[in-house]
Amino acid sequence: MIYLDNAATTFPKPPAVLRAITDCMRYDCGNPGRGSHALALRAAEHIYICREELATLFGSAHPERVSFTANATTALNTVIKGLLREGDHVLISDMEHNAVLRPVFKLAETGRITYNVFPTHPSDPACTPKTVCAEILEHIRPNTRMLICAHASNICSAVLPLEEIGALCRRKGILFVVDAAQSAGHLAINMERMHIDALCAPGHKGLMGPQGTGFFLLGDGITADTLTEGGSGFNSLDPHMPDEPPERYEAGTLPTPAIAGLTAGIHEIQKRGLESIRAHLTACNRHLSERLLDLRGVTVYAPHHVGSVLLFNVDGVSSDALATELDRRGFCVRAGYHCAPLAHTTLQTPSGGAVRVSPSIDTTEKQIDAFADTLKGILQ
Repeated sequence: MIYLDNAATTFPKPPAVLRAITDCMRYDCGNPGRGSHALALRAAEHIYICREELATLFGSAHPERVSFTANATTALNTVIKGLLREGDHVLISDMEHNAVLRPVFKLAETGRITYNVFPTHPSDPACTPKTVCAEILEHIRPNTRMLICAHASNICSAVLPLEEIGALCRRKGILFVVDAAQSAGHLAINMERMHIDALCAPGHKGLMGPQGTGFFLLGDGITADTLTEGGSGFNSLDPHMPDEPPERYEAGTLPTPAIAGLTAGIHEIQKRGLESIRAHLTACNRHLSERLLDLRGVTVYAPHHVGSVLLFNVDGVSSDALATELDRRGFCVRAGYHCAPLAHTTLQTPSGGAVRVSPSIDTTEKQIDAFADTLKGILQ
């Protein structure tokens, strides 16, 4: 089996991640923040180490502003619903995942907010950061309170210019929320330099951690309402959730073994280096794109964007049928709309979506050639 679905979740996980999870469960798995005994304190240490690593990785000086969630979707829901107010206007990009579109749509449907979608022109090789910012300016209203965008698309390798968008939002007094689901662990992100007010990401994708891990980082002075209430191990006599992060947003027991595994995944990323990872994924994408574009009847979407994800279709063959046949021959890819119908509409994929290929930092050129050769054989 050759696994090429790393945009959904990375596999296999590094051995160090598996060891960290197992060791935590064997030796340190008390309940963090619930008691002063040795096991609870060792569990709490695992949690705080991971906060420190994430804060450092994303350019934050405040590890206490890292809050853990079950996944990026929960992080985005917490931030979006916790920061928006009645009557606010929101901007989202035309490449958003349903983790952004659906909570925004629900708030708009119930009359709490309004929103607009701004174009990013991912299919246009001539599009620049200035072009994207000009589109944003066209859609800003007096009551625009928040702009949300995916740093990198989950269906192609288009990347939005966070530094320029963040600077624009800061000038206009607009909260800047970033979905880093497809960029964390691949691309450099600095919250301070990019003027990011809230960064949301999963731990199980580019950061190589286990499933069940996600988080958000809030900028200085940013406080959101809570999405979930319950025990925090802090000031139990008060019926309110704490005022400050991270306890404000972490009701209930945290998955300490999973978070220990996430720390090990971050260490793996640090050891390899973001530039090296980015270069490897770009090389895989470019090589695969060149191979596929040589095949008759194959369409590669936005091929000028080269990164961690490639999207393609074959004339006259449904994406589901093609992915099923590739699976039968030992290749794991994902077909359909990838929980991102807005982005598929932007790229103008046909009914049924397309096939997504997403290599990892361990994917080899030999595996890419094997995939391309197998696809060529299927077409013949």
